[in-house]
Amino acid sequence: MKILLFSHSFYPNIGGIESISLMLANNFDKRQDVSVIVVTRTKEKGSKLFPFQVVRDPSLNEITSLLNWCDAVFENNPCFGMSWPNLLIRKPKIVGLQTWIVAPNEKVTFQQRLKKRILNDYNVVTACSNKIKNFTFNNALVIGNPYDSNNFQQHAVIKKHDFVFVGRLVSDKGADMCVELLNELNNLNEKKYSLTIIGDGLEMKKLRELATTYNLTNEIRFLGFLPAEAIAKELNKHRYLLVPSRWEEPFGIVALEGMACGCIPIVSDGGGLPDAVGKAGVVFERNSVSSLVQSTIQLLGNKEKQENLRQLAAAHLSLHTEKIVSERYFDVILNTLK
Repeated sequence: MKILLFSHSFYPNIGGIESISLMLANNFDKRQDVSVIVVTRTKEKGSKLFPFQVVRDPSLNEITSLLNWCDAVFENNPCFGMSWPNLLIRKPKIVGLQTWIVAPNEKVTFQQRLKKRILNDYNVVTACSNKIKNFTFNNALVIGNPYDSNNFQQHAVIKKHDFVFVGRLVSDKGADMCVELLNELNNLNEKKYSLTIIGDGLEMKKLRELATTYNLTNEIRFLGFLPAEAIAKELNKHRYLLVPSRWEEPFGIVALEGMACGCIPIVSDGGGLPDAVGKAGVVFERNSVSSLVQSTIQLLGNKEKQENLRQLAAAHLSLHTEKIVSERYFDVILNTLK
């Protein structure tokens, strides 16, 4: 089988779509009698070598030639700008929706409306969460995102820290709500809880000022940007992962990463975050500090619930390993060819 995998952005760029494209290409290519070629608009090559071919910023003739070569086309998120010649060539095609075409509460443009209509031309449409499916394409097959199970796993270390936030420090990610939570908890309890913030961005100064205002400088650590290996080590030292996104996340892989390192995820109910944690996490009302505080207090006061959530984590994580997720996508491609 010859698979042409379109990914608008690819290595050396860093991001969720890039990581999933690389994971799928690697896992497809490992199969016997399967050849994979990745097509991307990313011109930079980086230093990493791949067992499969990567065609960067291709011409129309190159795309046409590759479409004639392949048995099936897979687009990791819609790549209409590159794959449109297949409207004429008509190779079987599957698209995986990894983010919004039109986000909730966003004004729909003509281009976005056209993209949603073109989805009807695909043999199969998959979505990374139920929210993406329900809001973008009702007939989509839901395949949740994978996490790096080789890197993010639980180690035999003592969890000395309480809460941790991992992400870009922008208003949509809600890191300020983590500081508000800590202030509320420490005002209500004799025990002083701790918070670690991993990430960088425009909100860093505001968050530091907020920590000073609440006299929490001794309880909050700002670690800045960390590579994945260092993030995994830090997650292993914490009991609870906070994902208080104001933006409706398409999925939320960070919740899986925290869970895999032994954290109980506490996430907002926006977008695909409830799918990301399943029954193994706590969900609160998006953009509500009071709901976050109430949900966290209930969790902290219920050791039995905490233990139950930790026990449910393994089964949930088993559905989101790179191997399992790539097999689900491969089965979709195989069934489309049949």
